[in-house]
Amino acid sequence: MIKVERELQEKIIKKLRPNKVVVITGARRAGKTFLLKEIISGIEEDYFFLNGEDINTHILLEKRSAENYRNILGPKKILIIDEAQKIPEIGSILKLIVDEIEGIRIIATGSSAFDLTNLTGEPLVGRKHSFVLHPLSVRENAQTETQLIRPDRLEHRLIYGNYPELLHIDDNLSKQEYLNEIISSYLLRDILSFENIRNSSRIFNLLRLVAFQIGSQVSLNELGKQLGISKNTVEKYLDLLSKVFIIFRIEGFSKNLRKEITKSSKWYFYDNGIRNAVIANFNMPGLRDDSGQLWENFLASERIKYQQYKGLAVNNFFWRTYDRQEIDWIEESGGRLNGFEFKTRNKGKKAPAAWTKAYPSAGYEVIDRDKYFEWLA
Repeated sequence: MIKVERELQEKIIKKLRPNKVVVITGARRAGKTFLLKEIISGIEEDYFFLNGEDINTHILLEKRSAENYRNILGPKKILIIDEAQKIPEIGSILKLIVDEIEGIRIIATGSSAFDLTNLTGEPLVGRKHSFVLHPLSVRENAQTETQLIRPDRLEHRLIYGNYPELLHIDDNLSKQEYLNEIISSYLLRDILSFENIRNSSRIFNLLRLVAFQIGSQVSLNELGKQLGISKNTVEKYLDLLSKVFIIFRIEGFSKNLRKEITKSSKWYFYDNGIRNAVIANFNMPGLRDDSGQLWENFLASERIKYQQYKGLAVNNFFWRTYDRQEIDWIEESGGRLNGFEFKTRNKGKKAPAAWTKAYPSAGYEVIDRDKYFEWLA
């Protein structure tokens, strides 16, 4: 069995402190339960484990009193709740436990931001540390490969993505079936259960339209016209898709220069495999006309993992002018700007003249196949 140590493991253990809650969110099948088991295996003291999908857990926690929770936990000082978002009023329950039971340490996992983060947000202000677990990162995948085979593995990940279970699936057809199952049985199911949304076809069609526009500015009005729904509904669906960790948004960068475009957004998928499953195209990069989009989405999603796992305070943008000068990825951190262009091969591309003139102290670099690993690892 191929085993990968997740980057968040040590960070979570360090934050597992008395009278605090560690909240772990992330897309389904990203490896939260496995990570939880790895953390548990290193805990030498007794712990109490609950599964939020078990109705008996709901019954056990239903009586809202500190005395009830003391009786449940007994001498145990570690409480672990998997799929905690399934438990009614979980935020208030956890608040009562951490406030009233001296020395208790809690880990709670959930499959989407609107499930768990919203439920625990207000009650647990000042009482929690939050982490997002993504599919495997470049640094994590490096544990299972040599430098010699890395280029071939990269080609494969551009198509099938980085969900952990794919490491244990040998043939490509089974990988395609697995990714299709994730979309239909897990990711979209989370959305459809929220606010009793029933129109799955429009959400899926919206996701397809976004998938075909990787690297381009997305107009909510245009999406609405194509789908026959309002701009507000498009915005709502995109927000839900981001909260179950399918896609994420990048805004345009501007210092109010007249030529810069900032009104539209760019959207990326957290995982290339999910994006390719949505458009039903698992051809290798050399056999398709969207290889540039594959590369851009891969780098954008991996850079998000890198920033979050490193705990970096960074604002991400894209930059574009009305005369079509552009930079794929802009990072603003510590008062400094750095621009990054995503190309599979660097052919001596220089920074756009308008960028250099407007931001002379900003950095600029092309991230290609020769440089991507050091940029992400």
